[in-house]
Amino acid sequence: MTQKILLFSELTTQQTYDILQLRSEVFVVEQDCVYQDIDGNDDKAFHVLFYDKDILVAYSRILPPGAYFDELSIGRVIVKATHRSQKFGHELMKASIEFALAKFPKSLIKISAQQYLIKFYESHGFIISGEGYLEDGIPHIGMKLVSH
Repeated sequence: MTQKILLFSELTTQQTYDILQLRSEVFVVEQDCVYQDIDGNDDKAFHVLFYDKDILVAYSRILPPGAYFDELSIGRVIVKATHRSQKFGHELMKASIEFALAKFPKSLIKISAQQYLIKFYESHGFIISGEGYLEDGIPHIGMKLVSH
């Protein structure tokens, strides 16, 4: 597996295509959610890419404080369905958290988590912050990182 963390300006055309394809595959098709994926934040983000050979199998984006929330944020966390049993999600979150905190020391990380993944995010040190809400028709909840 190959891991890369790149700014939007550093992404190749192929990497950008791979990201958009995977995000569409999981969030739009698999989760049957019509939403504005290209939201104007990609150019502000660090993009975390995990490749298995030449296939993008896991991805997240890290947004600096003020870009999405007032706090530092990790979002668009996804693992290709064919690779979920291989624990790539845990490796992806670990790499994303470590990079985010190294790049933005002393920053609080806040995420908008799909509620069915609360236990997953809790296993990475996040706790629930606030009440649940619908985002693009899917139940979400705010979570903040309290330990690492």
